[in-house]
Amino acid sequence: MVMSSSSAPAAADWQEAGRRPRSAREHRWRRLLWSMLYPPQVRPHRVAPTLTGGVLIGVAFGIGLAAYNTASNILFITLSLLLSCLVLSGVLSWINVRRVGWRLQAVAPWRAGQEQLVLLDLRNRKRFVPTYGLWFELALRRTAQKTRLRLRTRLDAGGGVERLEWTVRPERRGVERVELHGLGSLFPFGFLKKTMGCGQHCEVVVWPAPVEYRRLNAGGVWRSQPGERSRRLGQGGDLLALRKYAAGDSQRLVHWKATARLRRLMVRQFAAESQDGFTLWFETAAARWPRAEQFELAVGLAATLAEDLFREGRLRALALDDEPVTAVRTLGDLERFLDRLATARPRNDLQRSGAAGLAASRHGSNLLTIGPDGVRSVSAYIDGKAAATA
Repeated sequence: MVMSSSSAPAAADWQEAGRRPRSAREHRWRRLLWSMLYPPQVRPHRVAPTLTGGVLIGVAFGIGLAAYNTASNILFITLSLLLSCLVLSGVLSWINVRRVGWRLQAVAPWRAGQEQLVLLDLRNRKRFVPTYGLWFELALRRTAQKTRLRLRTRLDAGGGVERLEWTVRPERRGVERVELHGLGSLFPFGFLKKTMGCGQHCEVVVWPAPVEYRRLNAGGVWRSQPGERSRRLGQGGDLLALRKYAAGDSQRLVHWKATARLRRLMVRQFAAESQDGFTLWFETAAARWPRAEQFELAVGLAATLAEDLFREGRLRALALDDEPVTAVRTLGDLERFLDRLATARPRNDLQRSGAAGLAASRHGSNLLTIGPDGVRSVSAYIDGKAAATA
């Protein structure tokens, strides 16, 4: 699944150990007995002795030989106790992971070069037996980052839940794949190690890393001008949002329909009078960007300018290549543009179009384009004049 870069985390479906469809549960006792006599040794399930377990098996083998040669009942009893520990360890390890569910989540939005959070939710649907000592192996496919998350507390029976966290740092923009390779258990004695393949993953869009840039004096286009509306709070005529009533708010601002629906006082927030707006147009034509590192810098500058202008209330519309120009009204419009920038690549099949220029004039805003400036730098141009450089 590809995750949208919204503020809320998106998650894969719950996956559970030991849960099979009804058709696969037929003759389950026969399958259970056979799996105890001959455990599967290939993925996704594998049971292998640990170093301690190997030593125990060697000791049991030696005691067995001694018991056979001496016919000593005490040695036979000791051998049976050692073998019982191995069998009991395998049974309890199987019970430990049975009916334990997990769900992988990635908290969006992700940015290249910044720390991000991966969440692993656990739940125990067993009625009586808690779960201990699990570990989970996670990895990022593109950057080859790996980790092992350990459950260090008890996962109580009857619906107990726990959350494990992994902090990662994606290196490049694009679509990153977070994979949960498998889980393992050493519970209870540490003689046997049980591992299970999970095969669960989720994909998240990594936005371009913000870049440092310098605004230039391009005919005063960055200066405030009266008459334009902004998404900043103020006393203009455009409704911006609704919020809860606070002490000191005027009663004329109360939104009575929303108050009746939500059963609490809600007031209106209006947009303020602001400055000139901009239409940001970014082209990915391969002829325009022959150098890969310069193209990456341009993508970062386009993303940074779009966010800064949106915060200032001066971003009117966005355009990418020959796609339709999108008016920016909400944060979701900006996030969708950043998603497209995250996967942008130089294209050879593009022809220059005047659609963005027409949209800029229709919105009454300046047309802001990104282009190369020398061999390594990039600049943002307004009417052919450099307005910002990075």
